[in-house]
Amino acid sequence: MSMILHNQWLSRPISKFLFSNLLPTTYASLVLPPKHVITSSLFVVHATNAPFPPHGVDEFVENAFGEPKVKILKQKVEVLGISLDNSSLPGKYCNLFCPKCKGGELKERSLSFHIVPDGEFAMWRCFRAKCGWCGRVFADNKDLYSRSEERLGLEPLGPKLIAYFKERLISEETLSRNAVRQMSDSKTIIAFTYKKNGLLVGCKYRTKGKRFWQGKGTEKILYGIDDISDAAEIIIVEGEIDKLSLEEAGFRNCVSVPGGAPGKVSSKDLPPIEKDTAYQYLWNCKEYLDKAVRIVLATDNDPPGQALAKELARRLGQERCWQVHWPKKDEFSSFKDANEVLKYMGADALKRIVENAEPFTNAN
Repeated sequence: MSMILHNQWLSRPISKFLFSNLLPTTYASLVLPPKHVITSSLFVVHATNAPFPPHGVDEFVENAFGEPKVKILKQKVEVLGISLDNSSLPGKYCNLFCPKCKGGELKERSLSFHIVPDGEFAMWRCFRAKCGWCGRVFADNKDLYSRSEERLGLEPLGPKLIAYFKERLISEETLSRNAVRQMSDSKTIIAFTYKKNGLLVGCKYRTKGKRFWQGKGTEKILYGIDDISDAAEIIIVEGEIDKLSLEEAGFRNCVSVPGGAPGKVSSKDLPPIEKDTAYQYLWNCKEYLDKAVRIVLATDNDPPGQALAKELARRLGQERCWQVHWPKKDEFSSFKDANEVLKYMGADALKRIVENAEPFTNAN
């Protein structure tokens, strides 16, 4: 069933407002100025299960769908930092503050937000050119994505990358649970999806040759943050593969830093949180880290890895930090990280080593 969308059902015009990449085909993707009627077949809207009422959108939502769907949507977007106000009603467009760019220097309300009339989903887009954050959430139990895997060009791992991880003793089950993907147009590029509260908030890419980069707009958070949401003891490692390795050893309460390690420990005092840019991922996850009474640092066994451990302990509180000491490989060298131990010594050995972590000291 289709019908023409008239201007009396448009609550607020917003110029250049396009959601064509976000909307299902059952909804229109632009808003026209007042006193216009859509007549082109390009802009015909397919009706949902019930038609739009002649008495207004609010009555329609209340009578046909009730409050629960809208309440669920509001809870989901608030997790993302989107603060709704009284104007955020189904069928109406409103301008809000973008939690990503904060409205720029002008502090403008650059986030255009909309709950569709039937309350099935909400969508948004920031119209600041330097931001452009967009997404949608659903009122049902579908997974939430601010950037869908499809839009990022991701797909499930193929045989080559599954074999690559198998050589490192990481199972398909672990890869699947952590939503490890590959690029659709380049089957040898690994994509580590970063999720928060089940929501895809970014992606980090890796080639077999250990070249790394992050997707544009990726949130600065710890990898695997949902796995420590209620953990009193957590483990922090230096890379995504090490996080997966510890899961093979039975530890799911593990996260990885998203970037590399520093060359050395800074001799300066800790900067204010807002200026601590290199470790912003810690402060963005502060509510999770504050719950931990014991934090095990299992960073790489090299100078940068040791420097990272000390920088983390400075920020997290040395008194609740413990450190893993990787064992000797031979008389000349030691194992470098969790995955190397898993590969050459096995999951049981890796588990024992982590369990034997020692209280952190500056002499470590």
